Amino acid sequence: MKYALIGCGRVAKHHIWAARNNNIEIVALCDIDYDKAVAFAKTHSIENVNIYKDYKELINNEDVDFVSIATVSGTHGEIALYCAQNKVNFIVEKPLAMSMTEADAVIAAAEKSGVVAGTCHQNRFNIAVQELKAALDNNRFGKISHGSINVRWCRTKAYYDSDDWRGKWLSDGGTLMNQCVHGIDLLRWLMGDEVVSVYGQVRNSQHPYIEAEDIGVAVLTFRDGSVATVEGTVNMVEDLEQTLSVFGEDGMARLGGLNASSVDVWRFKDEEAADKDRREIEEKAANVYGNGHTSLFMDFVNAINEKRPPYVDLYAGRRAIEIILAIYKSQKTGQVVKLPLTDFGTKDMI
Repeated sequence: MKYALIGCGRVAKHHIWAARNNNIEIVALCDIDYDKAVAFAKTHSIENVNIYKDYKELINNEDVDFVSIATVSGTHGEIALYCAQNKVNFIVEKPLAMSMTEADAVIAAAEKSGVVAGTCHQNRFNIAVQELKAALDNNRFGKISHGSINVRWCRTKAYYDSDDWRGKWLSDGGTLMNQCVHGIDLLRWLMGDEVVSVYGQVRNSQHPYIEAEDIGVAVLTFRDGSVATVEGTVNMVEDLEQTLSVFGEDGMARLGGLNASSVDVWRFKDEEAADKDRREIEEKAANVYGNGHTSLFMDFVNAINEKRPPYVDLYAGRRAIEIILAIYKSQKTGQVVKLPLTDFGTKDMI
């Protein structure tokens, strides 16, 4: 299977590692900074590869089975739309897009052309997350009371200075859109997706040199009456945690670590023999990106071969940004925002 990477920045190496771990042939790289792409190829010992500065040239010239899009966040929707229109299978990094209109356009184009397309929410493949999903699907929690996601990381001025697009509304958004989007995806997915309203507040407390927020908090209401809270911030002195909790009448669980990859709490009224082992889950990861890219790429390749949607599809990406954009809209209006959300984007926060 032939693969090309569009975007050679901070997250790109995880895509290359995932491709190699799945024995996928890397045939092309692309970055608007040509020298950066050349250096990336050298650093990662990628040989006999074509390098492009323009993603359209890559797509028009290369015979690939799929591409992954790991460019500046504000360009994800544009490139994904071009891939869909040209019938190229693609994985797009988070966030899927910076507006609901753009996300819906990508989904419509992908469905019209029949391509296999997905969003890179790799933490769904965490061992602990998969166990929690199975417990929820098997109704071990009973009636759900509430849940929460807490993303407490650190991003310094040096991080924002490293690329001029970071922290800007049009190209990046703030901590919710960049750092907390994975956790929000997990929270909504695990609790059943059906969010009916969002009330949120965002602030720029400690990063006056960026446009967007460095802390955001929100309350989500689900159709079944359960509620959940969101806290996302980069105001820690160092990366602390990404913890995800679910509480029900018959059980409670909390996943922790830097990316919800370990089990901190696992208690149920109907204790199973395997629960003892589940309480010991602690998946080691080198950083906040976790280990899920390899599994996500494996599933995507299988989806192409089996002509089916991937495990993490475009709707997953849409649902995650819908929550974030609803929080932003709630901050702007001071009101509870009802879902579905159809016409809001980060540009509306400028």
